[in-house]
Amino acid sequence: MVEATILLVVQKIATAVALNAASTLANKAAAVVAIPSNMTLISNELELLQAFFMDIEMRGHSSQVTETLVAQARRLAYHIEDVVDQYIYVVGTTHQKASPWLGCVKKVAKKPKSLYTLDQIANEIQKINQRLQQLKQNRDWTQPTGNFPEKSYDHEHQLYIPGHDYLIADDDLVGLDKNRETLIKSLHLEDHPHLLMIAVWGMGGIGKSTLVSSVYRDQAANFQCDAWISISQSCKLDEIFQQMLEKLNVQDAEESDAENTRGVRTEEPRVKLKRLLQNRKYLIVLDDVWTPTDLLKIKEVLIDNGQGSRVIITTRTHDVASIADEGCKLKVDKLGDNDAWQLFCRKAFPKSDEHICPTDLHEYAKCIVDRCDGLPLALVAIGSMLSLRTNSAQEWKLFKDQLIWELGNNKEITVVGRILHLSYKDLPIYLKNCFLYCSIFPEDFPIGAAYLVKLLISEGFVDVRGTCSLEDVAKGYIIELVRRNMLQVLTRNSYGEISNLQMHDLVRELAILQARKESFSTVYDCTYGVVPSGLASRRIGLHKCNEDFTSNVDISKARTILCFDKSMRIDIWLSILEECKYIAVLDFSNRAIKVIPDSIGELFNLKFLNFDVTQVEELPKSIGNLSKLETLSLEDANCLVLPKGAKKLKNLRHMLIWKDLRSELSFRTFESIEPFEGLWCLKQLRTLHSVQASTDFVEKIGNLSQLRILVITEVKGSHCAQLCGSLSKMLHLQSLSIRAFDENDVLQLEALALTKPLQSLTLEGRLSEGTLGSPFFSNHGHELFELTLAWSKLVEDPMQKLSKSEKLTHLDLKRTYEGERINFGAGWFSHLKVMRLRDLPHVNQICIGEGALGGLEELIVYKLVELRGVPEQLKTLKYVNFTELHPDFGHN
Repeated sequence: MVEATILLVVQKIATAVALNAASTLANKAAAVVAIPSNMTLISNELELLQAFFMDIEMRGHSSQVTETLVAQARRLAYHIEDVVDQYIYVVGTTHQKASPWLGCVKKVAKKPKSLYTLDQIANEIQKINQRLQQLKQNRDWTQPTGNFPEKSYDHEHQLYIPGHDYLIADDDLVGLDKNRETLIKSLHLEDHPHLLMIAVWGMGGIGKSTLVSSVYRDQAANFQCDAWISISQSCKLDEIFQQMLEKLNVQDAEESDAENTRGVRTEEPRVKLKRLLQNRKYLIVLDDVWTPTDLLKIKEVLIDNGQGSRVIITTRTHDVASIADEGCKLKVDKLGDNDAWQLFCRKAFPKSDEHICPTDLHEYAKCIVDRCDGLPLALVAIGSMLSLRTNSAQEWKLFKDQLIWELGNNKEITVVGRILHLSYKDLPIYLKNCFLYCSIFPEDFPIGAAYLVKLLISEGFVDVRGTCSLEDVAKGYIIELVRRNMLQVLTRNSYGEISNLQMHDLVRELAILQARKESFSTVYDCTYGVVPSGLASRRIGLHKCNEDFTSNVDISKARTILCFDKSMRIDIWLSILEECKYIAVLDFSNRAIKVIPDSIGELFNLKFLNFDVTQVEELPKSIGNLSKLETLSLEDANCLVLPKGAKKLKNLRHMLIWKDLRSELSFRTFESIEPFEGLWCLKQLRTLHSVQASTDFVEKIGNLSQLRILVITEVKGSHCAQLCGSLSKMLHLQSLSIRAFDENDVLQLEALALTKPLQSLTLEGRLSEGTLGSPFFSNHGHELFELTLAWSKLVEDPMQKLSKSEKLTHLDLKRTYEGERINFGAGWFSHLKVMRLRDLPHVNQICIGEGALGGLEELIVYKLVELRGVPEQLKTLKYVNFTELHPDFGHN
C-alpha cells in the first residue's frame, strides 16, 4: 500500500516543480534556489522506491524487515507531502502570476500557523534527501533473492467506458436452496395469522444476508408494506424507527418532514410506527442484529395485528436468534464440499458456459477451496479475484502458496478476514486507496456513488486515462471493486449505473484495520466511551464526536475530515478549521451550522467543501481564495447568493447549491442560486445544480462546454431560443432540467437540438405545441432513460409521442395532462420500470393495450381525484401506491 502513497507524493512534486517560481526564488540563498531541482531528485528516488515495493508485492515476498521498511517509507512520504504542500502555498501567495491551472492563490488575513518559510523548506528538503539515502541503503540489503513468478494482471480492462456498466448477477445462493424454501414457507403459514419473528443466524460471511435478500426481493410484493433495515453495532433506536417509517410509508414520511419544517409538533417515531402498522400486513427485515436488548426494544413496537405480518432478523449470535418464535430459527451452516466447489467455479471461471475448472488447475483450485472452509463470502472473494488472472498453473500455484502463508499468519484475524486480506493485497495500486477510503463511512452507511466519485477525484486517487473524464475513470474503479466483491451494490439509477454502495461488515472491519495500520485513515467514535489518545491520520471519519476529540487526535496534518455526527458541537468544527491547514476534503453536511468563518479562505489545499442540509445563509468573501476547489456543495442549505470572488474558482468541477421548499405539489419545489458575474467563465464545471436563468447567462452558458448535469430555473419564453442555441454547444451533457419562470410561462423548446443523446430530461412548465416533436425528441428521444414532465398542462394525451422513447425506464408525469383518459397502446413502454402519475385532476380512466408496460415494477398514483379504478395488471406490481383518489376507487 505504501506504493500508492508514494505515487500521490510523486504527482504532487510534479505539480510543485511545474510552478513558475523563478521570480519568487530569485536573489535567495543557493539552497532555496535549488528547491525545484532537489524536489526532482527526491521524486526520482521515490519512483525507484515505489518500483521496489511493487516488486516485493508482486513477488509475494514479505517479512518483518520489509514491513518495517514500508512503515519508514510511509512516514517519510507523508512528511514530503507536507513540505511540498507548504512550498506550493508559499510560492502561490508570494507569486501572484502562477500557472493558470493552479489558480491565483491570494494572500489571506494571516499566514496559517506551523507553515515553513522558504529557507526552512530548503533545509527540510536537505534532511529528506539524507533520509532517502539511508532508506535506499536499507532497501539494498533487504532485496529478495531468487526467482519468483509474477502475477499477471491486465490493467487495460479497468478503463471505464460510459454505458458499459457491469451487472452483478445474484448467483451466490449455491447450497442455500433448502434454506430459501424453508424461509419462504415461514412467510406464508396460512394457519398462523399472528405476527411471526423468524431468525436466520450463523457466523459472519456464511451468506445470511444474501439468502434473506433474495427472499425479500421476491416476496415483498405479497405484503401491504415492507422495509429492509440494517442494524449497526452503534444503532440508535429512534433512528431505526424513523428509517422504518420512511420505508414503510413514503407519504407519511413526507408529511412528517413538512410538519417539522413548519415547526408542528409530531408524534414520536415509535408511536407513529405503532399506528402505521396497526392495520397493515407488513414484512420487515432487521439485518445484522447484535444484541438481544436491541431486538427486544424493537419488538415492543412491532404490532401483532393478526394479518400475517412477518419480521425476519439476521444475526451472528444464538442469544439474539433465541428471541424468534418457536420453530422459526433457521441456522445457516457452511457449504458442503460440492456446493463450495460449484460456487467457487462460478466466480473463478465466469466466461465458461459450464464454469468448468481446467484440468491443469484442478489440484490448486481444490486446495484453495478447501482453505475457504465452506464460507460463501471467502469463496466469492477468492473466486472473483482469480477470475481476473490468467489460467496459468504456475500463477495459480503461486496464489495457493500466498493463501497458505496468509492463513498461517495473522492468527488474530478470522479465516474470512485473512482471505479478504489477501483479496486486498491483490488489488492494483490505484484501487487500494479507493478501497481503504470507503472504510471511513459508518457501518451499513449507503455510500452515494456520485458522492464517492467526487471524493476520490479530490483526494487525487484518480489517474488520467486517455480521453476519459476523471469522473468516468473513478466510476470504473468503483465497478472494479464491485466485481471483486469488495463493495456491494445497493441501488442503481434509471439507466443502470450504480447509485448507492455499501461495504460488507467483515470487509469493512478489514479495511478499518488496514487503514489504521497504514495511517491512511481512522474512525473516531466515542459511542462506547473512552477513545485511545494520540491518534494521528491523514483522513478522519467522525462518527460520534465529544469534547475530547481535539485532545485525543492529532489533526494538524489531516487531509480529509468527513463528519457523520449530527450533534457535533459548533466549537469543535471551528477548532478543526483552525488546526487543519492542510485539509483537502471537508464535509460538514447535516450539521446545525449557520456561519462559515472568513478563515476558511486560509485552507489553501481545499478541493472538496460540503455544507449540505445546513443553515448556512452566505459564503464568506474569502471563498475566492480557494483556488484548488473542485466541489462546492450546499444542497438544501439557505445560501442562494454567492460572493463576487466565486468567479475565481477556476478549477471548480461540481457546484451543487439549491434550497428544498418541501412543497412537492407546488410549481416551485426548490430555489436556485442567482447567476453571478463570471459564472460562465468556470469552464471546468461538470455539474451545475441549480441556477436561475437571465438574459446574459443563457447567452453565455454555452461556454460551459464540459457540463454533464445542468439544472436551470426561472426560464422565460424570451430566453428559450438563446438557451437552445447555448445547449447545442454542450457536447457532453447527460442530464438536463429546465423549469419555467412560472406555471403560465411557456417553454418554447421546439428548436431544442443537442449534439448527443441525454440520459435524463426534466421539463417543468407549459410546453409549446412542437416541443415533443422537436429535433431533440425526433433524433434522441429514443435514447432517453428518464423523463419528467411537470405542469405541461397538455390538452392532447402525450403517450403516443412519448412511446417513441422506447428505452425509458422511469416516467414521471405531474400536472402534465388536462384530458380524462390516458392510453398506453399495445407494446408501448416495454422497458419502463417506474411510473409516477401525480396531480392529474381530470384523468378518470387508464387503458393498457396488450404487452404495454410489460416490465413495470413500481407505480405511484397520487392525487388523481377522478380516478375510480385501474386495470388489474397494475395492482399486482412489486410496489404500488394509490393515494388521494376518487372516493369510489377500488369499489368498481
